[in-house]
Amino acid sequence: MFKDIKAAIFDLDGTLIDSMWIWEKIDTDYLINKGYSKPENLKDEIGHLSFEQTAIYFKNKFNIHDTVEDIMKEWHSMAVAHYTTDVKLKPGAKDFLIKLKSLNIKIGLATSNSHELLKASLEANGIYELFDAITTTGEVSRGKNFPDVYLLAAEKLDAKPNECMVFEDILLAVKGAKSAGMHVVGVYDEAESHNTDDIKHHADQYIINYKDILKLA
Repeated sequence: MFKDIKAAIFDLDGTLIDSMWIWEKIDTDYLINKGYSKPENLKDEIGHLSFEQTAIYFKNKFNIHDTVEDIMKEWHSMAVAHYTTDVKLKPGAKDFLIKLKSLNIKIGLATSNSHELLKASLEANGIYELFDAITTTGEVSRGKNFPDVYLLAAEKLDAKPNECMVFEDILLAVKGAKSAGMHVVGVYDEAESHNTDDIKHHADQYIINYKDILKLA
């Protein structure tokens, strides 16, 4: 299944690590602190956005008086402890990354998370050194519903778009990676389970966890 594939690009939250619960908790706790309840469709509205874009969305949507920078600082401080101690890899993820290395396939990360948090979680789980390049949506002008971050990740890995396999858990991100001309594997995450059928429709493949794809490698 890896014929003509030179690079594998992974999302972080909800794809490699089981962390979406952290952001849902932060969103809920933050809004409660500001006197709001969390809208039911919030994750669909913000799932494809960068960290800064999400802060801008919150500021405008909920008429928050704090600056965008202060909102991000507060969220970041809420997340640091979780990412250092509470975040675990999705089943089979580390074995799959090691398998890719053995096949001489380069490994990249394309995430909307911050460098500090992504490094904390990857180091805590012993996989940080497996990555050949890390790209964040903060390096591009548009979110993951567009191809930009995936194209930049491919460039860093010295691979053409059609030589890349992308792993994503969110529907809009799956669409964004497909628009980059890449082979896309949808990865199950409970937080996005309401979009499973649509993800299966738009992705080239779909897995429940990495043990599934290890059988094919």
